[in-house]
Amino acid sequence: MSAQQVLFDAPGPKAKRNILIGNIAGAIFVIGLLTWLVITLAERGQLEPAKWTPFLEVRTWQFFFLPGLWDTLRAAGVAIVTSVVLGLILGIGRLSHFLPIRWLAGVIVEFLRAVPVLLMMIFLWLAIGAASIMRPQDIPFIAVVTALTLYNGSVIAELVRSGVEGLPKGQREAAMAIGMTRGQSLRSVEVPQALTAMLPALVSQFVVILKDSALGYIITYTELLQNARRLGVGEGNLLQALLIAAVIFIIINFALSSLANRLSKLLSFRTAGRAKRDKDQKVLLPDATNAG
Repeated sequence: MSAQQVLFDAPGPKAKRNILIGNIAGAIFVIGLLTWLVITLAERGQLEPAKWTPFLEVRTWQFFFLPGLWDTLRAAGVAIVTSVVLGLILGIGRLSHFLPIRWLAGVIVEFLRAVPVLLMMIFLWLAIGAASIMRPQDIPFIAVVTALTLYNGSVIAELVRSGVEGLPKGQREAAMAIGMTRGQSLRSVEVPQALTAMLPALVSQFVVILKDSALGYIITYTELLQNARRLGVGEGNLLQALLIAAVIFIIINFALSSLANRLSKLLSFRTAGRAKRDKDQKVLLPDATNAG
């Protein structure tokens, strides 16, 4: 019996008819909502060509969208790398057998997860500015990246911990059987497998980092959203500018999700191929022994 049959029964004729009616009703509602939205925007002059033509000009992308997109990707890219590093350190710390390290890592993770990322950004922006330890123009970037790293690193640490604890105990026992220590087993066997298993959740956290970087406009970081707002205020088409920025965010997030799916399939294919080769070798080994 398949897992699908165990989880739920196949819908009968009445259930299929109800599902079809629900799908049709939902489609009609969505089409009606979109139609009402388009009509309302048209009545208020939001669909006039004059409000959309600025986005066809080179200067709009040269001075607003492309610089903002670069700043967004720069902050998100650095924060993703540093969050993964911090998450691995704290995650392994939470799995340590040494009680003080495990306790300290747990306190840090729970504290960082409890503080809103926007509050971290504002605090770091004010604290670094008051300390006068770097150029004023660099402070917003450092504050955004540090806040994203601290918050998302703590979340990734929990992903690492839960991923390792969700592995079969045979993985750890096999590593210990060949002479590995507990730390070596974590670094070489358990954590790499946990990272592969939690790849979809990890990429989802990367998407969160990318979206949360837009909060940087509150502390004067000139990312994509901030530049879109500046353009919209100057041209009198704020709604259109924000819509273009939203489309850019959607495209980037979709690209990240697609990349995660490809990586997951590739890793699954390699794992399945390796398991098949190991199985074939175990099957052929007795034949070779008998032949000898």
